Amino acid sequence: MKHTWFKTTLALAIGAISTHSLGNGIAINEQSVSGMGTAFAGRASSAQDATTLFGNPAGLSKLKRAEAVGGLGVVKANVDIDDASADSSEGDMVPTAGVPFAYYASPLNDDWHYGIGLYVPFALISDYEKGFGGRYKGQYSKVEVVTLQPTLSYRINERVSVGFGPTFNKIKGKLVSKLNDGAVGGNGDTEIDIKGDDTALGFNAGVLVDITEQLAWGLTYHSKVDYTLEGRTRVTGGEGPVFGRFNGDYDAQLDFTTPEMLDSSLTYQLDEQWTLYGGATWTRWSRLQAITVHNQGTPSLLGMQPIGEVSEEMNWQDTWSYAIGAAYQLNPQWLLRTGFALDASPAANDNRTVRIPVGNRKVFAVGAGWSPTADMTLDLAYSYLHESDAKVDQHATKIAGVDVGPGYSATYKNSAHGVGMQLTYRF
Repeated sequence: MKHTWFKTTLALAIGAISTHSLGNGIAINEQSVSGMGTAFAGRASSAQDATTLFGNPAGLSKLKRAEAVGGLGVVKANVDIDDASADSSEGDMVPTAGVPFAYYASPLNDDWHYGIGLYVPFALISDYEKGFGGRYKGQYSKVEVVTLQPTLSYRINERVSVGFGPTFNKIKGKLVSKLNDGAVGGNGDTEIDIKGDDTALGFNAGVLVDITEQLAWGLTYHSKVDYTLEGRTRVTGGEGPVFGRFNGDYDAQLDFTTPEMLDSSLTYQLDEQWTLYGGATWTRWSRLQAITVHNQGTPSLLGMQPIGEVSEEMNWQDTWSYAIGAAYQLNPQWLLRTGFALDASPAANDNRTVRIPVGNRKVFAVGAGWSPTADMTLDLAYSYLHESDAKVDQHATKIAGVDVGPGYSATYKNSAHGVGMQLTYRF
């Protein structure tokens, strides 16, 4: 049986994973600062350093020596909430957060390369003020997905290379929402606090082709990953004859799948100084049509059966994102970069929520690589992200005709600044 009053509070993963990183939907892009400088244009075809292990595993075949890469991307989001249907926060709901990554890669011989990478493909911390008007639809979210990827690449011939790496993924999250206890004989709000985690396997695979000496094409496939998150649902603050019966902890389980992505790009060496990049990424967001949470041990309510299964509709759609970029070799020490990207939102106005109030994005990026020696490169990048207005219109949640979760509507005007630093050392 589906019960609408409880469904928003139990969206453990999907509503919590992503808001204002440099990728849309529930994805983030901060796995490479050298790639960030061109707005990730050419990510599947450029193979600039060991971060290609994520961008295209086949790119390891381009590395001449062993190298280690470590870096950090930092995102600062700005959120303005206008035309809110209820008293609302000022919009400062996404704390500044860092996204670290690390890679190591080395040749085995002329044809085989290996590497290992540790990065974050999905993450979010969102924290609305206590008086946020949409707290009954979502107040606090924190999710981290960390991936470890060992990888092999093989050079088939002088022009074609392939690469493959299994991914070992760990997801954990926390989600907090409120219910209006005062509407059913209580006093104040009841808090629903959910925590869960899981580990799962996936893979990344790619092919890299030197079409000519100047033009390279790459194709990367990031597989779906199926999770079964297990944890608990904790209900506190409930008073009166209704929510007072729910105080306590309950076992919870949620099946959730991150979608597959296909990234294709071109890199063109125009001359000794200029390199041009272009790419497109398809993401199968349509996998996220609904989520269902299973709970154990919940009591019956007003004669209804125990709440064992709850569901929330998502109705997301597949998207394409596009990026173009350029790099200019100023001198042997300095490489300058710039890029521009368009990234569509998978959520339309009819199904956008306060947890993921994202719109269509435009991203402008600049960056630089400084190599004081042949053994070391320091990469820096800055990105500015601007979104089209994102409208949220969530309906009231009712039980026995009583409004226990008031509806909420607002217009979100989002932007973000991203900065990154990456150090590469070659052995």
